[in-house]
Amino acid sequence: MTVNDRNAAKNPCNAVFHSRSKPSLSQCETKPEACLSNKLFRNSEPRDLPAGVTARVTNTLRRRGIQLYGFAWREDTYGCSAGRSQRGSGLAVRGYEEAPPGLAGPELSGGVRHCPSTGRWVSTGGAGVLLPPLWIRSSLGNIPLPPGERQRRRVGPAALAEQRTVLSEGTVFLVYNSLHQGTAGVLHIQVTPEHGSRELGCGGSLTKLAYYSTVQHKVARVRSFDHSGKDIENEPLYEITVQEEITARLHFIKFENTYIETCLDFIKDHLVNTETKVIKATGGGAYKFKDLIEKKLGLKVDKEDVMTCLIKGCNFVLRNIPHEVFAYQKDSDTEFRFQTNDPNIFPYLLVNIGSGVSIVKVETEDKFEWIGGSSIGGGTFWGLGALLTKTKKFDELLQLASKGQHTNVDMLVKDVYGGAYQTLGLSGNLIASSFGKSTTADKEFSKEDMAKSLLHMISNDIGQLACLYAKLHNLEKIYFGGFFIRGHPVTMRTITYSINFFSKGEVQALFLRHEGYLGAIGAFLKGAEQDNPNQYSWGENYAGSSGLMSTSPDVYPMQRTRSGTFDMLEMDRLERPLVNLPLLKDPSTYIPDTVDLTDDAMARKYWLTCFEESLDGVAKRAAASQPDSMDALERAEKFRQKYWNKLQTLRQQPFAYGTLTVRSLLDTREHCLNEFNFPDPYSKIKQKENGIALKCFHSVIESLDSLDWEERQFALVKGLLAGNVFDWGAKAVSDVLESEPQFGFEEAKSKLQERPWLQDSYNQWLERLKEGPPHKCALIFADNSGIDIILGVFPFVRELLSRGTEVILACNSGPALNDVTYSESLIVTERIAAMDPIIQSALKEEKLLLVQTGSSSPCLDLSRLDKGLAVLVRERKTDLVIIEGMGRAIHTNYYAAFKCESLKLAVIKNSWLADRLGGKIFSVIFKYEVPCQ
Repeated sequence: MTVNDRNAAKNPCNAVFHSRSKPSLSQCETKPEACLSNKLFRNSEPRDLPAGVTARVTNTLRRRGIQLYGFAWREDTYGCSAGRSQRGSGLAVRGYEEAPPGLAGPELSGGVRHCPSTGRWVSTGGAGVLLPPLWIRSSLGNIPLPPGERQRRRVGPAALAEQRTVLSEGTVFLVYNSLHQGTAGVLHIQVTPEHGSRELGCGGSLTKLAYYSTVQHKVARVRSFDHSGKDIENEPLYEITVQEEITARLHFIKFENTYIETCLDFIKDHLVNTETKVIKATGGGAYKFKDLIEKKLGLKVDKEDVMTCLIKGCNFVLRNIPHEVFAYQKDSDTEFRFQTNDPNIFPYLLVNIGSGVSIVKVETEDKFEWIGGSSIGGGTFWGLGALLTKTKKFDELLQLASKGQHTNVDMLVKDVYGGAYQTLGLSGNLIASSFGKSTTADKEFSKEDMAKSLLHMISNDIGQLACLYAKLHNLEKIYFGGFFIRGHPVTMRTITYSINFFSKGEVQALFLRHEGYLGAIGAFLKGAEQDNPNQYSWGENYAGSSGLMSTSPDVYPMQRTRSGTFDMLEMDRLERPLVNLPLLKDPSTYIPDTVDLTDDAMARKYWLTCFEESLDGVAKRAAASQPDSMDALERAEKFRQKYWNKLQTLRQQPFAYGTLTVRSLLDTREHCLNEFNFPDPYSKIKQKENGIALKCFHSVIESLDSLDWEERQFALVKGLLAGNVFDWGAKAVSDVLESEPQFGFEEAKSKLQERPWLQDSYNQWLERLKEGPPHKCALIFADNSGIDIILGVFPFVRELLSRGTEVILACNSGPALNDVTYSESLIVTERIAAMDPIIQSALKEEKLLLVQTGSSSPCLDLSRLDKGLAVLVRERKTDLVIIEGMGRAIHTNYYAAFKCESLKLAVIKNSWLADRLGGKIFSVIFKYEVPCQ
């Protein structure tokens, strides 16, 4: 359901609710007022008001809500006079003996003053928001924590009921009310009457919330110093600053309808009455709870079309979430088989199995049609199952089915013919008649067997129907969704078998990780159409998302009592749209990752252990990167615990976020670091190493220029490989760099494997340079800062430029480990250009172009690259791709195929991986590949 009004229509994504509190909570164990004052406003680490607020606080507060480190603004809190409600743009803070520093003064319409009768600070120009003394993050937002419960880190939806007295204190929850405009923001709730909703107020039915927020987090920025006329020998290369940045986030949350009234009560308490407010609802609950919603909130319910919302939601997840789609395989080591994201998501068939079955053909974003369906669906299974077994609850019925043997009830082909029907090619174990044995057997059938037979009967019917429609409309992709599915293995298994049988293996049954959210996502997108969320790319935030939960009773047994398989999904809006690299040979079959840890149990065990063992070091490095922060150690410990818990989840549920890979483990770690405000733990190390390497650049170039052509080519490659040794993400290297500060470029060269290398195409590459024409344009994906990019990559770039080849140098948009970022590369390139006329000329003539990849990962997914990079690659007619580094060329893209020539270079800095590939540590990979004509 969407909370909207005429003002919100101007900006339907105006719901400003921040799901993250910036002040440290665990340090607020004594005096709450001291915590807020000292930690929020008096921290020795620079923590001013959010960017854009200090200079324009009055206008900003009047125009839209501003989150202050996790605290929401509210319009109608009580003023100083007892029993009197005021409206204004001020800030009311409870529990202070003096005005919080930085909040007094003219910025807040005359400042704030203490009100003895209420114990609150209010603005002299009116009342503002209450800042509760202690907050925690819950799966539904920030909830004030009662004093006796300060150690609880998460409060789920079920805890809302027991927190009623706390929630009624006047805090803002999910809904933002902008000052003086009456804007209620955007809040989407999908209420779907699923299993259990026919019980007398019993749980089981699910409500899905979708809401938009802006999230403040820290980002590391680099800025070049003005060194003109100064001795820069001992000066740092550039300045590093940590700034606050606001980004958009979508939240999708699911909880039981048991708590719908609690949620509505809360929304009512914190909505400001406006002339017009409409709540848009989708799903069966839009009808079931219409009167309740209108009565509780005093709003008009405007129901959205369920199918339109489902399609919009399905398109969104298919486009934005890698490994969203999976096939179910019963006998596989891991039953979820995730599919490669096809850039062309259309056309497809969506089979939504609710009470009945709806079959929809989707051709484009806005073109779809209902082409068929059946009255025999989930409601049939539920209804007949209840009659046969006297079991009223849907989940219990499925549990019975999972324990049953349908062959005790169903008549098989062998029961009719005494074996297989060879003439027709029918297996003897094929069902000839569902419930067929009930007409001849003189015995009672178990509830489990009857439930299993019923499930097979309905699933087979749906599968055959879906196959017929897919063939009729010439569609190869069938996605199944609806409450009948919800991740239950017995359901997915029977549908998968049915589709495979009736299509003779030509069509595959596909399921979605987040199918339970499709309607809510679609409702959000429909309510936010004027802001056009589809113009952006979005990425799943692994730190805040629950992931796909196991349905096995052996894994976290308590989860089997929960409704559905997903709890929470967070999607961050990315700064730039992402697209495929145009040079991929076949984007639809491109798989970035080299090893699927979901399949490879031995590799999974090794890498999970490897990341666990390195965790203390990462946390230590994160804390050390912010020496002036009083709470850095505490935040580093929170990061350590968060990531440790993620790793334990992935040990039990390797499929939680799709295919488990080294890349996903690295990305999850980066997301957790960012959550606890460690945007770039290696920034100072990179700054120092870039400065040192620049001092050596001239002598390295002189040495190279003194060599004859063939010797120079090998020296360039060896330098590129030696530079790649300097990887702080590899423990074998980081140990050396920490214990041997003198370890440098020449020492790295001595570590390299002698030729022949583990993968050695150098002779072919040399022959290509000798005999072939210069490449028109080379695209180089850089890896590490310091020696790698300055003494390894840039001499190689310089040689290509000298041959007449244009170069596109692509670097990460955001930080990850000690990888060079785009902003750092700009400064480094400027300094190199000042020393080298070839680089300087190439920059001036735009033959050397620096671009960002759109990624903040130590690895490289060529299906999600910055759109500007893709455009440039086409415009410059790029005919050579060079990928360097273990993360980019081994963990990912080792088997990537291109339309043009490619070079993949890396030094293996992990003993286990080297052994896996048949080599030793510091073995060399040099793969030169030419596409087949």
